[in-house]
Amino acid sequence: MIPAGLYTAARFAIILGTVISLFAALPLSKSRGSHALQKEEHQPQQKPNDATQFGVNAYVGSKVCVQCHAPIASKYSRTDMGRSMSEITASLLENIPNSASLVDERLQKHFDLYVEDGKLFQSEYEKSPDGEEVFRETHEVNWIIGSGANGFGALLKRSDFLFEAPLSFYSKTKSWALSPGYEFGDYGFNRPILPGCITCHSGQPRAVLDGNGRFLEPPFHELAIGCENCHGPGAAHVHEMQEGDSNEATNSPTHSIVNPAKLKPWLADNICMSCHQTGDAMVLRPGKDYRDFKPGMPLDDTLAIFMVPPRRDSPQTDLLEHYFSMALSKCYRSSGGRLSCITCHDPHVEPPKQEAPAEFRAKCLECHNEKSCALPVAVRQHKTPPDDCAGCHMPKRQVQTIAHAVLTNHRIVAQAEEPYPDAAFHMASPQTPDLVHLTAIPGTQGDAISPLLLLQAYEQLMIPNPEYRGRYFALAKQLESTNPTNAHVLEALAALALEQKDDGKAIETLSAAVKNGSTSPQTYEQLGTFLVRAKRFSEALRVLESGIKLLPYDAMLHQLLGISYLSVGKNDEARGLLRQAVQAFPQDRALRQLLRNSEGKSTPTNP
Repeated sequence: MIPAGLYTAARFAIILGTVISLFAALPLSKSRGSHALQKEEHQPQQKPNDATQFGVNAYVGSKVCVQCHAPIASKYSRTDMGRSMSEITASLLENIPNSASLVDERLQKHFDLYVEDGKLFQSEYEKSPDGEEVFRETHEVNWIIGSGANGFGALLKRSDFLFEAPLSFYSKTKSWALSPGYEFGDYGFNRPILPGCITCHSGQPRAVLDGNGRFLEPPFHELAIGCENCHGPGAAHVHEMQEGDSNEATNSPTHSIVNPAKLKPWLADNICMSCHQTGDAMVLRPGKDYRDFKPGMPLDDTLAIFMVPPRRDSPQTDLLEHYFSMALSKCYRSSGGRLSCITCHDPHVEPPKQEAPAEFRAKCLECHNEKSCALPVAVRQHKTPPDDCAGCHMPKRQVQTIAHAVLTNHRIVAQAEEPYPDAAFHMASPQTPDLVHLTAIPGTQGDAISPLLLLQAYEQLMIPNPEYRGRYFALAKQLESTNPTNAHVLEALAALALEQKDDGKAIETLSAAVKNGSTSPQTYEQLGTFLVRAKRFSEALRVLESGIKLLPYDAMLHQLLGISYLSVGKNDEARGLLRQAVQAFPQDRALRQLLRNSEGKSTPTNP
């Protein structure tokens, strides 16, 4: 696709300009409860499910695990991960803030959150200057996502698609406000939940890869992050425990179930990295889905994570760079690769806030002693909390990309503003001198990276890091002869054509990308825009009609198709489509204006 940063900012101006020019020529025609990992009271003990019905490598769900591991499951269910996602229930609504009203002056929109008949709803609406409602859209919230450590968001289901709701709750301010990302624009109730995100925020999601928010039914086999997310599929283990049969095919250092503590430290860290290390670019291997990664296997076989090499003058990155930071710590570098995430973290237990400083201090003292700290004991004891190793050496910081959120610095620094160690500036390899390959399997750092993989990494990098722009285009030209039907290559060539202001070439390559299986919303939007701008309406109709079948919640495709219908005299089809579109996307002013124009109504003062 043409990178969103090149395109999104200008796309609505293009559409509105097209609308104006075409119509000039056309006639008017509180704490949350624990998850279901805990056994319900008064529920009869059930015999563990026969794992053979699932298949030897299948997932069985945490409810099966809890039948033999109830004490540890009970502890885990109270952790943030064990409460990562919840269905809306009456008991949940009693324990979360469930009423709010706010106005966003920049968007000029109003938002409400309320409970009615035991269900949670969010509304978005707009008012005209005289106080009348221009539109109101209300949806039931189906799930809460997040444990509340930093906050939680709201998800809703429309047909077989899942979307983020406009409002999220922020624990620091104890208030509902616009969800992360809505500072860039009003997505209404149409911001899709994508596989790469939901994989890390839930237990067993069933998101369709490249489905742009489409999910299988049911959308989740397990809501919260559960046992098998870290221990791998449990069917073989259940079968072994039931039958006393250790299958040689499943024999590994951990036999029929993965115990991260018995893995090599880097393999154990790969489990954590899959969600706690974002890097600057994350690229799935060809033919892989996020669900293909299983604990105990190298993450890089499924997902490659890259980072722009740090520069001495660059600021510390935000968001989830926990593994990268840990790997730069003196503790990690002195351990000879023995230190891992679970050296200090027990995923099954989350100490209460008041007990955490002492608990992590005890972890530090497994390697250090009282004399390791240069600060006098008397000074340390007068701090609040006293003798807090992590508080001094792993300071928390505000996250710049998400409002009201904080994260812990895992670099374990001596001083809060300590610069990166020299090792940070020598992490690239000869094969990827312009990237740090964070998921590279130890001993394979010198292996060549697939050019197609690099192309996708460069695409993600080129907007925030313009130095990758030329490399992206050069690699696309290189791959044009060897991979002429690859959708990623064709979308890169379209981006190059746009850069060179060659609309004809852009249409050619985008059309080829669609023909070769692209499901990218930007690709369909861009192709539709170029075809409408070139007044190639018959082609536009075919592309946009097929695009809407694939992407039924894309407002821009509906705008472009409405314009195309009107341009070829299909006025009834245009009005029918636009009425449905305004119902689906009432917050979209351009769609509302387009419908008014198609119906021959005068333009109001405040469209």
